[in-house]
Amino acid sequence: MEESIRKADILIEAIPYIQAFRGKVIVAKYGGSAIDNPAAMRGILQDLIFLSEVGIRSVLVHGGGPEINRLLAGAGKKSAFVDGLRVTDAETIRIVNRALEEINGRLVKQVEALGGTAMGMTPKQKVVSAEPHPRAAELGFVGSVAWVNNHLIRRVFSRHAIPVISPVGVGQGKLYNINADDVAGEVAASLKAEKLVLLTNVRGILRQGSEESSLISTLTVKEAKTLVDRKIIQEGMIPKVQACVTALKRGVKKTHVIDAAISHAMLLEIFTKQGIGTEIIK
Repeated sequence: MEESIRKADILIEAIPYIQAFRGKVIVAKYGGSAIDNPAAMRGILQDLIFLSEVGIRSVLVHGGGPEINRLLAGAGKKSAFVDGLRVTDAETIRIVNRALEEINGRLVKQVEALGGTAMGMTPKQKVVSAEPHPRAAELGFVGSVAWVNNHLIRRVFSRHAIPVISPVGVGQGKLYNINADDVAGEVAASLKAEKLVLLTNVRGILRQGSEESSLISTLTVKEAKTLVDRKIIQEGMIPKVQACVTALKRGVKKTHVIDAAISHAMLLEIFTKQGIGTEIIK
């Protein structure tokens, strides 16, 4: 009986958040090494289904670095990076796209197996329009987001489905590999999302190395830039912070960096007062 009462209390606590966010858009990005964690993936997809069922329009942008690395290795190609961006020649972009299309299809099937409805959005749907990255001369087929066709995404919402978006863009008939954090930020900005949630394999932004007790629960854009300049925020966290800052500047209300491995991380971050990760606000 006590356990049932506790569950009911949790649902009651969520009511004001559900009322506040109903009809709003929440964009989640999930990828990197975290995507190889089946339990975490199941929990994230369940969270997205829950959000969709209570009237919150949820979007998933996915990455797939580990799967891309495996396919490239199988093809005898080495992965090379410049400032965290994968050097992508003509053969590599085809392998990258194949890996991400496979992941996309798998995610859609997982959502449906869990009782939800999802629609995959890959380069075939031309949701993400790309342009060559400013450093294309050294990076090859790496792109930046030129624009997002949010009408196609909203059409998926009208079917009460979750759009599942691959971070490969199309520009002038060519495919471009785009950083998934950037795609998520641009999608969130295009939809004027209430929240952008970047799911990763760390608790959030930490003030001291890997010391979880140094978690920073809230940062302003100005404070985040200072931490980057002081090299407290570094390496893979930098593009996540940059995506959050860009999204905030273009109308997204709040952004979050949280640990996907925590059970039902998204619901805890969105529907509780204390949250579990780092929120970056204007």
